[in-house]
Amino acid sequence: MSDSSSSDGEDDQKFLKNRKKTLTKKKTPEEIEDNVEEIEEEKTFAELGVSQPLCDACQRLGWMKPSKIQQAALPHALQGKDVIGLAETGSGKTGAFAIPVLQSLLDHPQAFFCLVLTPTRELAFQIGQQFEALGSGIGLIAAVIVGGVDMAAQAMALARRPHIIVATPGRLVDHLENTKGFNLKALKFLIMDEADRILNMDFEVELDKILKVIPKERRTYLFSATMTKKVSKLERASLRDPARVSVSTRYKTVDNLKQHYIFIPNKYKETYLVYLLNEHAGNSAIVFCATCATAMQIAVMLRQLGMQAVPLHGQMSQEKRLGSLNKFKSKARDILVCTDVAARGLDIPHVDIVINYDMPSQSKDYVHRVGRTARAGRSGLAITVVTQYDVEGYQKIEANLGKKLDEYKCVENEVMVLVERTQEALENAKVEMKEMDEKRKSGKKRRQNDDFGDTEENSGRFKMGIKSMGGGGGGGKKKKFKK
Repeated sequence: MSDSSSSDGEDDQKFLKNRKKTLTKKKTPEEIEDNVEEIEEEKTFAELGVSQPLCDACQRLGWMKPSKIQQAALPHALQGKDVIGLAETGSGKTGAFAIPVLQSLLDHPQAFFCLVLTPTRELAFQIGQQFEALGSGIGLIAAVIVGGVDMAAQAMALARRPHIIVATPGRLVDHLENTKGFNLKALKFLIMDEADRILNMDFEVELDKILKVIPKERRTYLFSATMTKKVSKLERASLRDPARVSVSTRYKTVDNLKQHYIFIPNKYKETYLVYLLNEHAGNSAIVFCATCATAMQIAVMLRQLGMQAVPLHGQMSQEKRLGSLNKFKSKARDILVCTDVAARGLDIPHVDIVINYDMPSQSKDYVHRVGRTARAGRSGLAITVVTQYDVEGYQKIEANLGKKLDEYKCVENEVMVLVERTQEALENAKVEMKEMDEKRKSGKKRRQNDDFGDTEENSGRFKMGIKSMGGGGGGGKKKKFKK
């Protein structure tokens, strides 16, 4: 490695030696997945009992046949049962709960018919869009109620008496307590999506308040990626004799995803990130960080280096978050630097590379992160950065995956060429962030462009700098994955 000190050399040896031992350790289950149904044969939406208008809507959306979770859940849901579904992100579970709600709405139209609770704002908007797409032919009205958006505008949306409300728990409670005339006493459906994450984000108090003011005579669907103790407790408190369905395979990653690790000294972490991104210039990449501050700092640093990076984290305003996400989705920017707010639920099909700049805290978070690439049959690459401080956490991930990841080979001399330039950009990023923070505190209007100097000149500056240093960033090669 680049750091020639004896301590780093010892860390290398311990890490490589312990990787073999870890894979033989007995796993400790983090979830309970029993009494679930197996799917025997594929059926069409019509064969599952979906009405013709909704079959037509599915066809318009390109859903030619039900996904596995839809095939497992729809028969029970359409029979009027409560459902608890275990399914990973990207499995089609939005359709699994939206279709039976809309079919019931066709038979019994009313305002405030269904409430969908989600952990994040981005997922709420995505679910709202899917409801609107499915219900476009039946005059469906949906409202998305999340934080970071003007309360008065949301109160006006609720005054339109929408059929479907998609909300984050905290903001919904704000409206239940403060918006005159708004209540959910006539609610027929409650859906909790990503329930494990809702509970991990400490929304228990808000959930209790919501459950107390909605009718007990309702139908409830609970969808979760994992069956934790908290989710089991919520199931017992809010569902009645539910049908349990599952298509979730614990810690499974798709076959067309190439997974690697890179073991490096912590002090060169930013430099190796720049090297990796330059190696794969021209590909779209998501970089996962542990904190909002780190995500912002890395995004600004990459912009200082002329890379097309945008941040996405929980401390940004909702307008900025959606702006960053839309730029990345539309391929106007090719690097998204984010926290775990983007690890689940978001469907961005064109992601080529996922880089875990900071180690995920749990194995299931690793699976969700790397699941942002290699979607819908595409190939993809995931690289996890491991420093001397991350060894134990990484070994747990390998053990839970049940396989060893391949080491990603770097050309050390080419990495070291980038050290000085990267450190300069990092210092400039810290200065820029400090200035932004001071402007915010002083109440001055922040600049409208949140891209940190988005110009053609800046974009070319870093590539010119690498050539002049003789680095070439991987010998000038640009690796593009086949779609």
